[in-house]
Amino acid sequence: MLAVVAAIGGLTACTPKPNGPEPVATAFFTALAKGDTTAAAALSDRPEAARSALNEAWAGLQATRLDAQITGSKYAEDTGSVSYRYTWHLPKKRLWTYDGQLNMVRNEGRWEVRWSATGLNPNLGENQTFALRADAPPRASVNELGGTDVLRPGYLYNYALDAKAAGSALMATATTVADTLRRFDPTMVAQRLAETASSSATPLDLITLRQSDRDAVAPAIGGLPGLVITPRAELLPTDDNFAPDIIAQVKKAVVDELDGQAGWRVVSVNQNGGDVDVLHETPGAPAPSVTISLDRSVQNAAQDAVNMVGKKAMIVAIKPSTGEILAVAQNAAADADGPTATTGLYPPGSTFKIITAGAAIDRDMATPNTLLGCPGHIDIGQRTIPNYGGFDLGTVPMSRAFANSCNTTFAELASRMPPRGLTSAAAQYGIGNDYVVEGIPTVTGSVPPTVNLTERTEDGFGQGKVLVSPFGMALAAATVAAGKTPVPQLIEGTHTEVAAGDTPTITSKMLDGLRPMMQMVVQSGTAKELNKSGDVRGKTGEAEYDGGSHAWFAGYRGDLAFAALIVGGGSSEYAVRMCRDMLGELPADYLS
Repeated sequence: MLAVVAAIGGLTACTPKPNGPEPVATAFFTALAKGDTTAAAALSDRPEAARSALNEAWAGLQATRLDAQITGSKYAEDTGSVSYRYTWHLPKKRLWTYDGQLNMVRNEGRWEVRWSATGLNPNLGENQTFALRADAPPRASVNELGGTDVLRPGYLYNYALDAKAAGSALMATATTVADTLRRFDPTMVAQRLAETASSSATPLDLITLRQSDRDAVAPAIGGLPGLVITPRAELLPTDDNFAPDIIAQVKKAVVDELDGQAGWRVVSVNQNGGDVDVLHETPGAPAPSVTISLDRSVQNAAQDAVNMVGKKAMIVAIKPSTGEILAVAQNAAADADGPTATTGLYPPGSTFKIITAGAAIDRDMATPNTLLGCPGHIDIGQRTIPNYGGFDLGTVPMSRAFANSCNTTFAELASRMPPRGLTSAAAQYGIGNDYVVEGIPTVTGSVPPTVNLTERTEDGFGQGKVLVSPFGMALAAATVAAGKTPVPQLIEGTHTEVAAGDTPTITSKMLDGLRPMMQMVVQSGTAKELNKSGDVRGKTGEAEYDGGSHAWFAGYRGDLAFAALIVGGGSSEYAVRMCRDMLGELPADYLS
């Protein structure tokens, strides 16, 4: 019992008479507040019962201190009462304050406490005591940008088979359990379950189910002897098909921030320890919900678009004005390789001409109106560069060479740049920078400097040593849309670390040249299938590798930037169609 100090306040306005009960009551409260239950009980008419009740009260409340205050008193002849105010100090700085009345009796001229449970609390019955109960803290949810929940507090249910508790019904229980749960685990065999459970010192763990599955099997196995069902609080996705990998990463990142403040109760309990009544309750306070930047409408539209493709396909969408990641979609084929939409590195093909063209403009090598050669083939160093299918446009403005994706034009421009020219240019769009985004792994790409003329030439049209992720190309498109590289973010309120130092930013001269050229790609160039999808601007790409080519598109519409990749997809027209399908499913004029 902890020693404490009593806070005995003043009595009522009138001064107590010397022969009243207040002096004894004061002594009782002082002893009780110190935790000296023996001394306090000795002042009562039933010392043993009082001491036992007082000890149980201190223990049940786990109290560290008691402040007691007299608020009034009265008496007539040999009976009286003293009003009190108790303030119990409980664990974790909890306080419980209430008023009550201590009954007093005069026996042979000496006042005593007439002991009853109300001396501890006016609502406490005889043979009852206190118990402190803690309630689990309420858990907050995680919602997407539109406000709907993507993670919500719920329960998982663990099933175990206790052979000892089942007794002679073990085989019957095992048979029913195996027959019922085989839909979730085809390997369940009744004989094996019974034998393994019999030889186990602890209940045999069987399976863990969600509430919907538990509800489905409850009529069949809910009351079987020996079947132990244990609920476990968990944060559960509301839709298993909504960006499952990212939602799992988000859960790991925020789960410790979602537990609110625990609630607590003081209850009265009977002699058997059963709760009788709630004497005081402080409800828990939930933590604020967490918002992630994924937008359900964009995510679903992107997911539906990639799901229509048989080969590995992925789309990443970013909001240029804020850097919010709006969608990361992969189909099942791509999922087999992990989070490739944000970390997979692939040659970008002609989508990289956004960077090469921007560098040429920034270095005053060309403007959109500069006439440049677009021959069917061009020899640079030891490499012969062809256009797709060998098409030859002759001499055309750079804007048309861009719209029609002339490899030869941009190979020649890259060949005249310094070894770090494209490396520095790519950094202006965020490519090559390291971003540590809370809740999602990301890699933008790699554009290594090279003194090798052939490699630099190939880099100019997205082949060579250049590697970029769909996330990186979406960031590049977002840079052109926003006029600066946005800092990507997934979980609202978290900080994204940008590992790169001082990075040159895209210039207004580059923007003025790139934006109309990217518009021309859609209006009259290689992405004409997006012509009816609003003011889309972007660049197609077909990146060759041994055995095939990847299909790319990177671009933006209004405040929505995106990149699409089909691994081994061949012609870029398939990536363009995938983007068209995504945009077609979005609400009209979404972020336009």
